[in-house]
Amino acid sequence: MLGLEKKDFRLMLIVVVLTLLAPFILNPFPEGSELAQFNAGYPDLMQRFVIFGILAIGFNILFGLTGYLSFGHAAFLGVGSYAAVWMFKLLSMNIVPAILLSVVIAGLFSLVIGFVSLRRSGIYFSILTLAFAQMSYALAYSVLTPLTGGETGLQPKASDVRLFDGALEAGENATPSLFGLAMRDTYEMSVGSWVFTFNFGYYVAAVMMILAFYISIRIFRSPFGMMLRAIKSNQTRMSYTGLNSKPYTLAAFVISGMYAGLAGGLLVAMDPQAGAERMFWTASGEIVLMTILGGAGTLIGPVLGAGFIKYFENIVSKINKATLEQWFYWMPDGIEDVMIAIVYPFVGKGWHLTLGLLFMLVVIFLPGGLVQGGQKIAAIFRRKKSSDAKDGATTPAE
Repeated sequence: MLGLEKKDFRLMLIVVVLTLLAPFILNPFPEGSELAQFNAGYPDLMQRFVIFGILAIGFNILFGLTGYLSFGHAAFLGVGSYAAVWMFKLLSMNIVPAILLSVVIAGLFSLVIGFVSLRRSGIYFSILTLAFAQMSYALAYSVLTPLTGGETGLQPKASDVRLFDGALEAGENATPSLFGLAMRDTYEMSVGSWVFTFNFGYYVAAVMMILAFYISIRIFRSPFGMMLRAIKSNQTRMSYTGLNSKPYTLAAFVISGMYAGLAGGLLVAMDPQAGAERMFWTASGEIVLMTILGGAGTLIGPVLGAGFIKYFENIVSKINKATLEQWFYWMPDGIEDVMIAIVYPFVGKGWHLTLGLLFMLVVIFLPGGLVQGGQKIAAIFRRKKSSDAKDGATTPAE
């Protein structure tokens, strides 16, 4: 179905169900409870889950299939964001032209950078992409300020002359929309002590992620994807057979850049502003972490990695001493202070330390990422089920 094998279709169906039911799945704890702070079912965070999932899916097409490690993908994210804002300023607050242009501009930009960077491989390729990303950041931050807004960033204003929109009234904000439906439109549903939030912008981004995931499956299973895996396996042997791998790697680089541009356009569609910080090298490093943590070369791994990191960034980072005091209030005073002193460096501003430790554990014990962990757990249950079936077959009936 949909041109997918049975196994891939089941995986696609799981992603669709989890994505569409995210407002329920990410709000497991009732409002007002002590555990409600771990809920992640609010619009801003859900949007980031799927948008950075798109970014990681695209990066996985390059790194997971070809083995080319790019440290410059944040440049395409930033370029896509700036292109989307300019569409909001010049044409319309409708997100369709903004997203289309963000994908096209990011694709053209990645074509130029890829054409130069792919003349080298290995660490030299990685350093070249990092250099291009940092140059892009410097240009956006301090050189091309009329186009990028410099350190203050770029955002649409009421005074912008949009060709396809009417003039805004005094005090009215420029709001991204899809044919009249605002991205910020939200509906809340209360069920007992639970509150579930349904945001239109989230579902727009979720549909985009589902389409992006479907396209990635088709790429993985296509002859083109097989050629990319052959490049990762042994590029030298391919060259001996007379095949030129450069067009394939360049195509993968451009496709990956277009995914990043789509993510950048969606970020602006949800929050209409763009800044140079999206192009900084740490943003590129975060993309690499997402892919490796989830499972490079797997289909769903990058999505899991993106969700995992964004959850830590937004939930664990908000835990402070007052929260820890509520957790350990039942302990004797001396032990309570010791527990707070032990846990506090790993939460709040120190959430990176927890993420780093978890990343180390995954790399050491689960080189295949979170997907490998899920496969091991599933294998244990399958062996147990098989063992129970054999025991039942060999037990004589009374």
